[in-house]
Amino acid sequence: MAANHPGFGAQGLAGHHGRCRWRTAVSLPPWLATQRDALLAQRGHAWLLHGPSGLGQFALAMALGQAWLCESPGAQGACGQCTSCHAIDVHAHADLTVLMPETDMIDRGWPLPEKAQSDIDDKKRKPSREIRVDAMRETVEFAQRTSARGRGKVVLVYPAEQMNAIAANALLKTLEEPAGDTRFVLATEAAHALLPTIRSRCMAHALHWPPEAEVLLWLAGQGVAAEVAVPLLRAAGGRPDDALALARSGANPAAWAAFPRAMQQGDVRAVEGWSPAQAIAALQKLCHDLQVHQTGAAPRYFEASALPPAPALPVLARWSRELMQAARTADHPFAVPLMLEALVAQARNVLHSAATTAGTHS
Repeated sequence: MAANHPGFGAQGLAGHHGRCRWRTAVSLPPWLATQRDALLAQRGHAWLLHGPSGLGQFALAMALGQAWLCESPGAQGACGQCTSCHAIDVHAHADLTVLMPETDMIDRGWPLPEKAQSDIDDKKRKPSREIRVDAMRETVEFAQRTSARGRGKVVLVYPAEQMNAIAANALLKTLEEPAGDTRFVLATEAAHALLPTIRSRCMAHALHWPPEAEVLLWLAGQGVAAEVAVPLLRAAGGRPDDALALARSGANPAAWAAFPRAMQQGDVRAVEGWSPAQAIAALQKLCHDLQVHQTGAAPRYFEASALPPAPALPVLARWSRELMQAARTADHPFAVPLMLEALVAQARNVLHSAATTAGTHS
């Protein structure tokens, strides 16, 4: 959030950038703990956890891996106390490989391979936003080695849709003929983007949407006041970990409620301090709510009373496509302030079309 500005807060607006971090399997929220227990009761060497962002794919995947490697596992997963659980907590377990884009590895505090870290430190390249082929090759070698602690080995891939075609094919061969003591858990927010052959070799589990009352109770346990939890959960589209990330970032619910009208007025101060990706994500939420409100359905991210008059559906559909196109290059803008101004100006023009249309037909 920019200083001296009642902004909404940058964290959590752009999907995974606002993910919260549950430290161990034993600290899972109740809706994930229930799913963990059900999955541990089943057999299988490879799981594919899938569903919309913000539902806890990574936390659930880590809980499964921790339980499989735990020295004293129970029906409710890992003990959280043994040497194996501690090694996972400090990101140093010899029998666990976590395969993520380097940007996510850094964000979550997982160590990079020595060469990758050296290249980034020496500014030979930037951290990768996809799962690199060389990291996958190291993972394949890991899967073929003998377990160091005697409890088998675990490969966790997240977000799995970030594997490029070469990396995915390298993993496919290992999934087809896994070592007897290696288990895999892939977690994704876009299962459709995975190779069909990858999906077919995994047991699939769709993450459950938790009941709102259960999420609000959990947020209260995390120290989030009810008057803040309710609007932030709405701003997060019902995704609990995104709501918690928003709360921890100091997000202002009043500023979020004012965001649609600020865009109608072309007030660029409403996105001050945001990255283009965060601004685009917020505008996509606004566009979504205007579209569903225009059709008579209930908005998801904003209160209906906070929305300005909705433009015609074809106008909103075109704006949605333009925002999707902008999102593809949002991480590489030539000038951030100029891009933010352009996004806000675009939003103002779209939202003013509703008033123009209303004036024409009055």
